[in-house]
Amino acid sequence: MYTFSNRLKIGSFIAMAVGLICLATGFLSAPSTVEEAKAMVASAHGDGHGGGHAEEASHQTTTDSHAEKDAHGAEASHDASHDEHLLHQLQNRPWSALYVAAFFFFMISLGVLAFYAIQRAAQAGWSPLLFRVMEGITAYLVPGGIIVFVILLLSVLHMNHMFVWMDADVVAHDKLLQGKAGYLNPTFFLIRAAIFLGGWIFYREYSRKLSLAQDESDDNSNFKLNFRISAAFLVFYLITESMMSWDWIMSVDPHWFSTLFGWYVFASMFVSGITVIAMVTIYLKSKGHLENVNDSHIHDLAKFMFGISIFWTYLWFSQFMLIWYANIPEEVTYFITRIEDYKLPFFGMLAMNFIFPLLVLMNSDYKRVNWFVIMAGIVVLFGHYMDVFNMIMPATVGDQWYIGLPEIGGILFFGGLFVYWVFNTLTKQPLQPKRNPFIEESRQFHY
Repeated sequence: MYTFSNRLKIGSFIAMAVGLICLATGFLSAPSTVEEAKAMVASAHGDGHGGGHAEEASHQTTTDSHAEKDAHGAEASHDASHDEHLLHQLQNRPWSALYVAAFFFFMISLGVLAFYAIQRAAQAGWSPLLFRVMEGITAYLVPGGIIVFVILLLSVLHMNHMFVWMDADVVAHDKLLQGKAGYLNPTFFLIRAAIFLGGWIFYREYSRKLSLAQDESDDNSNFKLNFRISAAFLVFYLITESMMSWDWIMSVDPHWFSTLFGWYVFASMFVSGITVIAMVTIYLKSKGHLENVNDSHIHDLAKFMFGISIFWTYLWFSQFMLIWYANIPEEVTYFITRIEDYKLPFFGMLAMNFIFPLLVLMNSDYKRVNWFVIMAGIVVLFGHYMDVFNMIMPATVGDQWYIGLPEIGGILFFGGLFVYWVFNTLTKQPLQPKRNPFIEESRQFHY
């Protein structure tokens, strides 16, 4: 049975502590008034905006007194609206950094759950030796899901401005959001979130229970039941995962939509989950566990990393190319914002999620080199963190973004919590199933 090393445990606690401090600093340093927000922007970018406003004011002297008064009133109203929007963007930054990191590590666990259910439903013969690793990673669904739900609940309670459709004043002046109010309303939003999380966590816990019961059983009834519920769960998963991506991510840009978005998010979480399976498996094997896992198992996981990276690229390009070619203003503004204001994370994410796996993981021999798979996995995971960053930040903080304490703190805190929860779960049961009908086939998996 695996023993959680003190070094890894202490490291995860230190990461959580440092992450909490960084996150707290981000929240405490966020502006509370428009004046503070303007001062922060001025200190970061200089006083160029002030000169622009002075120049605009000088032009007003050429108008008659009534027009001058109306122009100043309109300008003042526009400036007030702009300043309030700027305040909300800067206040959103620590919340968005928290949400991006919370969702990223949660989606890893959810991606592993999908992969696990597929292996169960397909009755795959190569993967049973990895089931305990997958069950350990999916254990994070409980704390991770609770944290994400709490963030969504706090958003509904107007603790932040990440989801603009939750603001009744905004909806009152927006015909498009009024038309979507039957679906995008806070009560129904939270009900859906509870259903999604409840269904995913229930399957994970029940399947885990059947998996452990199979080890102590004298027949295959638990294995067969696990097969049936896994097949049924995949139907539930495909529907709820798409709806989750609309609710939790796409609705931060409520005027924009893509029919490919559910698949796009799925590909990102799927490849991230498989990458973490490979990395945890290699780590455990290096510590003398999972002695029956061989290079062929690692090779297959790396093949999935490569294949799903190409699938993700296909979905990204399909979404981008159609929107860019059609050039419909309501649609293309999504990518214009990201290309103009997020050049480095946008194009960097493409390089890490497509170009890097294409060049590095295409070679079959490299997929059997453990340190090489770990190196590739780190880059792939960071690339998909940037993918989530690109999906959330432009809509919530606009051009007021940069990688600082909140972003680093979010990664450290949730990364530490993820490592602690996963490896602590792995200590609870033996790492190798005993009575899975395909366990011998998995042991003899060589090619």
